[in-house]
Amino acid sequence: GFLGVILLGAVLLWLPISNQQPIAFADALFTAVSAVCVTGLVTITPAVQFTVIGKGILLALIQIGGLGVIACMVAFFLIIKKKITMKERVLIQQTYNLDTLTGMVQFVIRILRGTFLVEGIGALLYSIRFIPEFGLVEGICYSVFHAVSAFCNAGIDILGSSSYMAYVKSPIVSLTTIFLIVIGGLGFPVWHDIYTNTKRVITERQPARRLFMRLKLQTKIVLTMTAVLLITGFLGFFILEYKNPETMGGLNFWQKLMASGFQSVTTRTAGFASVSQAGLTSGSKLLACILMFVGGSPAGTAGGVKTTTVAMLLLTCLGVLKGKRDTECFGRKIEPSIVRSGIAIILLTFLFWLSGVTLITVLEPQVDFLRIMYEVTSAMATVGLTADLTPELGRASQAVLM
Repeated sequence: GFLGVILLGAVLLWLPISNQQPIAFADALFTAVSAVCVTGLVTITPAVQFTVIGKGILLALIQIGGLGVIACMVAFFLIIKKKITMKERVLIQQTYNLDTLTGMVQFVIRILRGTFLVEGIGALLYSIRFIPEFGLVEGICYSVFHAVSAFCNAGIDILGSSSYMAYVKSPIVSLTTIFLIVIGGLGFPVWHDIYTNTKRVITERQPARRLFMRLKLQTKIVLTMTAVLLITGFLGFFILEYKNPETMGGLNFWQKLMASGFQSVTTRTAGFASVSQAGLTSGSKLLACILMFVGGSPAGTAGGVKTTTVAMLLLTCLGVLKGKRDTECFGRKIEPSIVRSGIAIILLTFLFWLSGVTLITVLEPQVDFLRIMYEVTSAMATVGLTADLTPELGRASQAVLM
């Protein structure tokens, strides 16, 4: 299903009706891969290359990639009123790491409703800026496209070749994008857990502090790690880029705060850029690579090795240093089998990353190593931030990124 959507999308994006000018099939395929994998790296400029139909196809690919093949499959079955079998319910359970087989279909329906609600709110907020700038119809289209792209952590825009750099001083665009990226990156099970327990606390009139105590272990880890990573990234970029004339040097203090927050959030696999990524200092690029590698949280729209995986391995290391046999968090023991899976995920991802860096370094010996590392990390973690390198690479290197 995953490969089928990519190939179908590539063919549709390759057709003359989707393009303002002729496009190579390799570029159409790269764009389809980037959209379905909600990555954001592109070899062409979507705003210039695609017609309205092409942009509509691109939007559909991003939405399918963000929701996931399984959720889209369930939505299709619901539309044609096909019964969801036990085999498909087990598949849903495994995909979203749920504890029970009951309520599977309702869970996916809540995902779909929640997705369209949040994207709708984002589109309304974007329209405050885009409608006055582009007119009613075009402004609404731009608002919907970028709300979907931001929520799905895709990072593909139709504004031009400079991403969101023209809006670095715009609070409505920057803050709306931050809101959509964070919500999408938390993961659907975390939404459900927070919603269910918030409703229970309000209904039972319990103190607000009981809410965090009631949350599942995964939700607690996700919220804690997300906060730590966002704050670390914000402080790091603010300090490293404060006087850099190529990025934030020309902004006032409050604009630098907003740009630093945006950069910290977008490296969590979103891919939009409000400042030049090529102009970042070496320290900022390295920090961005670390944040991109970690990524977002499970069963959401973000990529990376996931916050829970990194938290679990850090806790395992801490347990070893303390002489403990078990990995513990918030008074709970984490099963050894899950710890082993986390170690495998980190190691396999690192090996794929290292292979990609090595291959492109060999294929593109004239390119700076840090730029290659930045691009490969962005592709591996499905982020989409670029140091202006992807369009310059040869076809073989672009195939490695795909």
